[in-house]
Amino acid sequence: MKKQIFLIWLNRMVTGILVVLLVSVAGIVISTKLTNGQPELFGYQLKTVLSGSMEPGITTGSIIAVKTVDKEERVNFKKGDVITFKEDNRLVTHRISEVKKTSSSVLYVTKGDNNDAVDSSPVLAENVQAEYRGFTIPQLGYFINFSQSPNGSILFMILPGILILAYSLFTIWRTLRQLEDKYKNNTLPR
Repeated sequence: MKKQIFLIWLNRMVTGILVVLLVSVAGIVISTKLTNGQPELFGYQLKTVLSGSMEPGITTGSIIAVKTVDKEERVNFKKGDVITFKEDNRLVTHRISEVKKTSSSVLYVTKGDNNDAVDSSPVLAENVQAEYRGFTIPQLGYFINFSQSPNGSILFMILPGILILAYSLFTIWRTLRQLEDKYKNNTLPR
């Protein structure tokens, strides 16, 4: 009797985990597609760090959460703030080492913490996309990048679906066998 109760709970737990995994991954994929690869939650975007320019504080392969900024906030950063900006159609996260204000614009001189020199060109305030406020998860970026690749999509979208289907078929088959055994033993009412 205890074995049956344990198997029932194990069955429910495995089913629940597979469903949560499938729904979570599907939600991430859909959210990424709807926002052109820039999912946002409570005003924060998750970004994968692809270089070691901000080490040791932000390591390569980490996921960082950056707070998106509006037009008014883009001109209010100060020396020491870490910003994410657009440069040559890619996003870069570096620390502001100097703020230059002119009558018509604000420019930020930036530098990666691990770099020897400042970046070659100052950043226009209009190119600032977000501010990094210290939240990072080391190494998770490698996993996220893999999950967004074709092989990762197969592994994290199709495989859980196949596992749920196979597990459901196995459960149905096992239930039918149990009913058949009970019928053969005349334990079912006719």
